Amino acid sequence: MNKAGEREQIEIALLLEGLYQLYGYDFRNYAASSVRRRIWHRVNAERLPTITALTERMLHDRSVMNRLLADLTIHVTEMFRDPQVFRSFRERVVPLLRTYPFIRIWHAGCSTGEEVYSMAILLKEEGLYDKTRIYATDMNERVLETAREGVFPLERMQTFTRNYIEAGGKESFSNYYTAKYDSVLFQSELKRNIVFAQHNLVTDRSFNEFNVIFCRNVMIYFNKELQNHVHGLLFDSLSTFGVLALGTKESINFTRYADSYEELDAHSRLYRKIKS
Repeated sequence: MNKAGEREQIEIALLLEGLYQLYGYDFRNYAASSVRRRIWHRVNAERLPTITALTERMLHDRSVMNRLLADLTIHVTEMFRDPQVFRSFRERVVPLLRTYPFIRIWHAGCSTGEEVYSMAILLKEEGLYDKTRIYATDMNERVLETAREGVFPLERMQTFTRNYIEAGGKESFSNYYTAKYDSVLFQSELKRNIVFAQHNLVTDRSFNEFNVIFCRNVMIYFNKELQNHVHGLLFDSLSTFGVLALGTKESINFTRYADSYEELDAHSRLYRKIKS
């Protein structure tokens, strides 16, 4: 590596250390190429000459930190994303949940909440919502606020409706929201058993025991060390015979917990914990 490359690595390391030490957000073990690209995007957007200049701004101006945080956290989501996952959950996991007197579900890294509302709708249709508590967490308080409001762009409803149908939806999707101007508001009833809270998978500990954990398309941005850490957190948070749902590009294979799960649906990345 040449001197310029070494200097850039040092600058990135210092920025991430400052972000962690001052604000508590830890991106030090995120995938290096993705972090580098997003940092440079913010450098250019702030019209600064160097990463060091961005570090200085970030340390002294919280609004700059918030903009950087928005760049570093990925929020690509939609309702009933990967519909086959939700169809498989309905077919394979819901029968298991019917045997529980009370159900606790954790959506880790819930972003703006589309996946959480999808789960609420599915459980309502299966007659399980009234005995369920859903915990929806993210490290970013701004996206959590969007999730709490339950307001989404009207233009996305066509995609959401198609996903809902492919996921095995049983009603008319429009029954679950009210359209007004260019936005839709989802039924407040869907939020009744949802707890939205800030939680950082990198720095925070387990806070409950869950029957189901959804942590989809979060760990693809982590390096191996951080992936192993989060897998441990999820394992410790999942009850025996509980179900873990990962993203379609993620897996428990090659983790130290691989032998502690059985596959419910390998394609949809649904796993059941069989060993404590």
